[in-house]
Amino acid sequence: MTETIVELKNIRYAYEDKIALKDVNLSIQRGAFLGLVGPNGGGKTTLIKLLLGVLTPQQGSIELFGTPVEKFKHWSKIGFVSQKANAFNRGFPATVKEVVATGLTAQIGYFKFFNKKHRDKVKEAIELVGMSEYIDKNIGDLSGGQQQRIFIARALVSEPEFLILDEPTVGIDTENVQKFYELLGKLNQEKKITLLLVSHDIGTMTSHANGVACLNKEIHFHGDTEAFHNLSEQRISSFYGHDLNIVTHNH
Repeated sequence: MTETIVELKNIRYAYEDKIALKDVNLSIQRGAFLGLVGPNGGGKTTLIKLLLGVLTPQQGSIELFGTPVEKFKHWSKIGFVSQKANAFNRGFPATVKEVVATGLTAQIGYFKFFNKKHRDKVKEAIELVGMSEYIDKNIGDLSGGQQQRIFIARALVSEPEFLILDEPTVGIDTENVQKFYELLGKLNQEKKITLLLVSHDIGTMTSHANGVACLNKEIHFHGDTEAFHNLSEQRISSFYGHDLNIVTHNH
């Protein structure tokens, strides 16, 4: 029987009188590669913050790996890759290995020396994302796609079982987007990491994920990608509240 590692039941969250999420029910099984889509303002960011423990549900319950979120302690099981900040300082004086090593801070604490085991973990994470030749390069010297690989390595260095990615391909050129999705597929299939990917690029994302959830304050659809592709564009547009032009990429 497949293990459920994320379970949201009847989740509601509002900012003052503005509802962000209402009656959201969503489960994610171990090994899934779930794409989360929906319009701006549809609650995707709020949902991520709830999963990361940044926000507390005002109604309903969340379980992570079978534990209520308010009692959950094993945050190293969950990795997070944010949308590449456009404000990222390309002149920031840190090498690739130094950036990736910051992903171990939660495990070893601040102002602690790294031992050989930690250094090996950093090297392994960088190798996993195919960036070993850049290990001593300054992070600011890398392209947008290369930087995102390093940010993934930083999330992977703590060996998470569940990885959340928030619009990770923003600002990456088309060729590198394809390579990026290939990397995610490798992490999911070979490393058995469960993925939750938030994306506006419905066509590309659904060509790689094995499941889709459409969120616009409520979950309007949650199923496999084949079932999603069989929906009419009119029905998908109704989830968003406006017309969409969906381009499916077959690779």
